[in-house]
Amino acid sequence: MGKKVAWVTDTAALLTEEFIRKHNIHVLALNVVFEESAFRETIDMTHDEFYHKLRNSKEHPKTSQPTFGEHVALYERLKEEGYDYAIAIHTSEQLSGTVVSSPMAAEQAGFKNFAIDSKIGSYPMQVMLEKGLELEKQGLEPEQIVQQIEAMCDKADLTFIPASLGQLHKSGRVSGTAMLLSNLLNIKLVIGFNKLGSPEVLQKVRADKRAKKCAVERLQEAIAKSPVTEVAVINCNNEAGAVEWKEELEVQFPTINFIPTPLSACVGVHAGEGTLGLTWVRQ
Repeated sequence: MGKKVAWVTDTAALLTEEFIRKHNIHVLALNVVFEESAFRETIDMTHDEFYHKLRNSKEHPKTSQPTFGEHVALYERLKEEGYDYAIAIHTSEQLSGTVVSSPMAAEQAGFKNFAIDSKIGSYPMQVMLEKGLELEKQGLEPEQIVQQIEAMCDKADLTFIPASLGQLHKSGRVSGTAMLLSNLLNIKLVIGFNKLGSPEVLQKVRADKRAKKCAVERLQEAIAKSPVTEVAVINCNNEAGAVEWKEELEVQFPTINFIPTPLSACVGVHAGEGTLGLTWVRQ
């Protein structure tokens, strides 16, 4: 009889409720902290409530990983429910310590856990889960599944364009001078992830059109290495902008499926409302 596998992730993946229920995914919630109150993403606050509070809060919010106690409680529950082990796919360690806490908590609970640093966030994490579920059905051993998912991490990419530097300034990511110059000169940052899973500025350009062009060029570079069949057009409460860009991209890349996809509230804290981007996993 095959082993009973628990699939674990965090809310940086922003999975749909349908996907979570269909595949019985166990999701640890990241936190958004407004002043002295912490809200578990997707549980204590809806998408619309978060952006309303973000616009009206006197103090800029912070983000934090799930508590260690929440990690331990999850793995204790999985153990009680008869799971043999878990495979946990978490957001980049450069963004959150969740992937570090995960195996430590499982060890404390006396439960076997294979924790994977996705080195990214958002849609690619779902693609990795889908691949893992497929490999599990094929009967692969956990070590083999983990090896294949980790290979996918190097084929995943995410490029985004913060709507403004206001939120990045508030969260301490850019200086006040840089923000002022950006506003005066209409400078847009194009941010991507490096091989270590850390976001870095790829280019500074003037106007949205040029910024989008930079993101598209990065996609073209990826396609030159190996096929890309699906791309998420990610956004922070900017679905209209994502749909408009999707329609433009479909003309340029008719063989690729483009999906407007929201980003998690924790990304919205730093990147700001209106942010757009592209993310994919190469074949």
